[in-house]
Amino acid sequence: WTKRQVVPFLKVDKGLADEKDGVQLMKPMPELDALLERAVAKGIFGTKMRSVINAANAEGISAVVAQQFDVGRQILGHGLMPIIEPEVTITIADKAEAEEILLAEILKQLDALGHDKQVMLKLSLPEKANLYKPLVDHPRVMRVVALSGGYSREEANRKLAANTGIIASFSRALTEGLSAQQADSDFDAVLGETIDCICEASKAG
Repeated sequence: WTKRQVVPFLKVDKGLADEKDGVQLMKPMPELDALLERAVAKGIFGTKMRSVINAANAEGISAVVAQQFDVGRQILGHGLMPIIEPEVTITIADKAEAEEILLAEILKQLDALGHDKQVMLKLSLPEKANLYKPLVDHPRVMRVVALSGGYSREEANRKLAANTGIIASFSRALTEGLSAQQADSDFDAVLGETIDCICEASKAG
């Protein structure tokens, strides 16, 4: 951060458990406190941890969000910023319904946070534009960022631009069109154009 002005985040989850109730929870993290202590010592700002939602199953989605916030509170206890990431799979038939359930569950958890606490949210781009605006505006939320989730860069940018106050945290869409076989100049040119268009989509909302 002091040299490159890039805020450092640490991935802390140990992967996904087997699917149950239409979701995949995170595997246990028994050594999380020790990891977080090391992160603080190294100047890390926040953490990232991912769960997956594969169906509009209310019980499963509630369990995903509860686990994310339980671990998030543990992370907040170390003075770090948790990114809460319950990813909705973009190909499921009931994606819109899953997102409505997810919104309600996240709002419940946010309202239960201490008044001096904030989290970040990393969410799949919703079927309904501005569905997550209540999260963007919530006082317990520092920032809502969007994952591309398998959408093409063009589609991800289009959806992102339709959602006010949400910015990109793309991985797959960011690397689209890049190859280790490209010349450095070509690689840099494609990456530069990609960053520019994603940045514009982030600002468009």
